[in-house]
Amino acid sequence: MSPATPVTNRPRGYVIPIGGAEAKRKDPVILKRFVALCGGDEARILVIPTASLLDETGPIYQELFEDMGARSVCIPIEDRDHCYQNDILDALEKATGIFITGGNQLRLSTILGGTPVARAIRSLNAGGVHMAGTSAGAAIISEHMIAGGRGGPSPRESGVVLAPGLGLTNRAIIDQHFNKRGRLGRLLAALSFNPFVCGLGIDENTAAFIDPDGVLEVVGHGTVTVVDPADLRHSSMSYVRKAEAISLVGLKLHVLASGSHFDLETREATLEVGT
Repeated sequence: MSPATPVTNRPRGYVIPIGGAEAKRKDPVILKRFVALCGGDEARILVIPTASLLDETGPIYQELFEDMGARSVCIPIEDRDHCYQNDILDALEKATGIFITGGNQLRLSTILGGTPVARAIRSLNAGGVHMAGTSAGAAIISEHMIAGGRGGPSPRESGVVLAPGLGLTNRAIIDQHFNKRGRLGRLLAALSFNPFVCGLGIDENTAAFIDPDGVLEVVGHGTVTVVDPADLRHSSMSYVRKAEAISLVGLKLHVLASGSHFDLETREATLEVGT
């Protein structure tokens, strides 16, 4: 699934996967950057808390965005029937930014997947509306979503569970809480299935601001680990036994801190200013 085709000459909106546990009150650099991108005092941010089972999750983000000067509304989409309601679709059409909270990413794919809400998010982002997601909300941004899997540094057969994502980018697959939860192995396992994409392992309190041209900028206090399989020469995924370790030969890896850039089209990294 490719990103939706723009119907105007406007640039696509940014897509902004956040690794989870982003600062909310003390130095909320990521959320402030998102609000500014969406229009600052003119921003209209729609919060979708579907992934979370906690009633307070959506209102917390709504209050945060309002405290930063934006107008914000929380839409608790809790089952697929909600995705067909005109009032929810109308609220989406008025947004300059869409924010999907963390929680369980399978709730996102099973509730939103294939619905008018999912199609609206894709077309709105193609038309210039910015879309951010934290934790589970970050995972669903890509075409193929990491829905689960074992932690650890080594890739293994059966080490990752994949599900369809929103397809706002088909150039990357995203994992979150990356170094905190030791998820290099499952990101590598995901790439063994689809070496076309880059793997983005995003730390907590860190985001990748991906612009309309596919160039990401790292923002926050951790790093984004980029695994580039463009020169992959060998993968043993097709013949290893269940749960066995996988051999992957020819991968390239970058670890990028705040201010660094990576072009998902050319696969080139640029370091932060001053290095």
